[in-house]
Amino acid sequence: MIESEGDPMSNFTARRAAALLVGASAVSLSTLIGGQTANAAPTAACPAPGASTAQAGEGGSTCAAESEAMGAAAAYGVDGNAAADAAPTSLSLAIAANGGEASSASQYLSGPAAIAVGPGATAVVTGVRPGLSIGIAGPGATVNVTGTSTPTCTGGPGFAGDFQTLQGCVSMR
Repeated sequence: MIESEGDPMSNFTARRAAALLVGASAVSLSTLIGGQTANAAPTAACPAPGASTAQAGEGGSTCAAESEAMGAAAAYGVDGNAAADAAPTSLSLAIAANGGEASSASQYLSGPAAIAVGPGATAVVTGVRPGLSIGIAGPGATVNVTGTSTPTCTGGPGFAGDFQTLQGCVSMR
């Protein structure tokens, strides 16, 4: 769908979607950072800029990241399992905490981010065309973003926003 620049309704909708995406990301990241305690599980950090791979694991914290030339992937596990894979000219981010599992994979000019926080939380986000996408899963939730169809949010609190398809979902359970 092509929309004109002069259409104030489409500009308003795009701004609301962007604000919702930024707000949900900020809440999730503050939960991750604020939830740390003195006895917290170690963080497994796997940055993979350019043509590189990284793997780490200690206790219940694991991560793996792989990136091709001119791409960048990063995965972080804090008592969770995270995996990220980036093709050339793309970015991929996965963050898993407190029993969550997050995976993110990107292709040309895409930027997916998967965040899973809590027991049974699963976020799988794929970037297949130019655009950003994010999936945030809370305890018991499954969030899936394919980049080609409507994202799904089930089983617990979750959110997804996909600028590849201009669609999203929210689950409040």
